[in-house]
Amino acid sequence: MEFNNTLMESLGIEVSSLDKKQVVMTMPVDERTHQPAGYLHGGANVALAETAASIGAYVNVDSEKFNVFGIEINANHVKSKREGTVTAKATPIHHGKTTMVWEIRIADEDDELICISRCTIGIVPKR
Repeated sequence: MEFNNTLMESLGIEVSSLDKKQVVMTMPVDERTHQPAGYLHGGANVALAETAASIGAYVNVDSEKFNVFGIEINANHVKSKREGTVTAKATPIHHGKTTMVWEIRIADEDDELICISRCTIGIVPKR
C-alpha cells in the first residue's frame, strides 16, 4: 500500500500495527489537524477513523478481486485536545460478503477517549 501523496501524509497519519483483527494508527495534534480555535478538528478525527477502517478492510479482502470504500461513518467527539498525539484502534465488528463494520476508538497519550466512531465499508468487486 502506498501512503505518499495521500490525506494520510498531509495529516501525518502513521500505521503503528496492522492485521486482520486490529489496525492501530497515530496522528499528531498540530497545525495540520487543528480547527481555527487551536483544538483538534473533529474532521481530522473522522479522517483518521475512516482511514483505519478502510485499511483494515483492505487487508481482510483479496485486493486483486475487490476494492473497499467507506460508505458511512459516525463519530462522537467526547474530549478536546490541543497538542500531542492521538491513537486510533480499529476493530471489525461485522465482516460480511458486501460490507464490513468497524469500531474505532481514538485516545490520547493517557488513554483518555477523544472520539469513538463506527464506519461501514463497502466491499466492491473489481471489473
